[in-house]
Amino acid sequence: MLTRRSLLKSAPLLALAPTVPAFLTQTARAAGPKTDARSLVVVQMDGGNDALNTVVPFTDPEYARLRPGLKVDPKQLIKLNDSLGLNPALKPLDKLLEVSRLAVVPGIGYPNPNRSHFESMAIWHTARFNEDEIRASYGWLGRALDDSVGESCAVNGEIPKAVRGRRSAVMSLTRAEDLLLSDPAAIKAAMGKPTQDDDLLSFVRRQSVDATASAEKIAGLGRDQSDATYPASALGQKLRLVSRLLKAGSAARVYYTVQRGYDTHARQFFPHRALCQEFAEAVAAFFVDLAASKLDDRVALFAFSEFGRTIKENASGGTDHGTAGCAFLAGAGVSGGVHGASPNLTDLVGGEPKMTTDFRNVYAAILTNWLDLPANNLGGKFEPVKLFR
Repeated sequence: MLTRRSLLKSAPLLALAPTVPAFLTQTARAAGPKTDARSLVVVQMDGGNDALNTVVPFTDPEYARLRPGLKVDPKQLIKLNDSLGLNPALKPLDKLLEVSRLAVVPGIGYPNPNRSHFESMAIWHTARFNEDEIRASYGWLGRALDDSVGESCAVNGEIPKAVRGRRSAVMSLTRAEDLLLSDPAAIKAAMGKPTQDDDLLSFVRRQSVDATASAEKIAGLGRDQSDATYPASALGQKLRLVSRLLKAGSAARVYYTVQRGYDTHARQFFPHRALCQEFAEAVAAFFVDLAASKLDDRVALFAFSEFGRTIKENASGGTDHGTAGCAFLAGAGVSGGVHGASPNLTDLVGGEPKMTTDFRNVYAAILTNWLDLPANNLGGKFEPVKLFR
């Protein structure tokens, strides 16, 4: 029985309880997700990645005509097939390509594309198109996780709408130290011996024991050694944090992060290459790290942008907001190679090419074939792209 005296004595525990992330208290929520369940890592390439200079249609004469200053030399490309090649700055992804663990989806988008950053990203986050529906809707991942009472972790300081749900838990952090207890000694002193009793105090004690142990484990993983050398970039450090959480036994099903800077309206050539290199180095290090910890078989990474750029370069040596983009899937469970067709650069609507793969078909594949979650909340029935083995 929880008396007033025991309640006051255990105040530090009760104060801690609401702040403990659900995925750090696995034994207290034994019915929740298993720590060995498959996870998804999302990288949002924010600002509108230039898909045409990322997945390059090097045999198409229109490409060279439309991009006299921005075109990539075909000799430098990482060839995907006889007509498409990756920007040379993506070379760190070579090893994933060699073992067919990198899938490339050119021409990804949605009908009647919107070229506003905010509105297009909201469409990608919610898989909804009507303004009222977008405002009232939860995210595509949040809705799916609602059905399994799953959990998400946003590793970028803010919680994107994509992972917001009615019942699913989501937390945000920017560094592992955000999860550490400020005064672990006081918490341990207040915990006492955990029991299997059903009263509130016992429940909070069990949560606190789990949280303390997990926080200590995460702190220790800061000194963890592996074969991975992460770049000092913001994305590299975010993916390193995701890896630490996975190695600490986090049960979160989704980790969401953002790489910013893709709104390249002027002098694009070298900044875009730098962004591609930052992305490739971070992703390559992440999977080396996971492989060393024998976790790579249960993690897939999905990277996307809200839209591509205009197929024609502008007078400032950059590109403007376009339509069809490209996406990447990486991981041991991924079926590597090119999935879908590159956009036709002469069959245009409003001066821009039509999308060739609806992003909801990719979402359906991620949900049903990887996360084993329902895909019935995408606004219709969408055939999953065969992105997984």
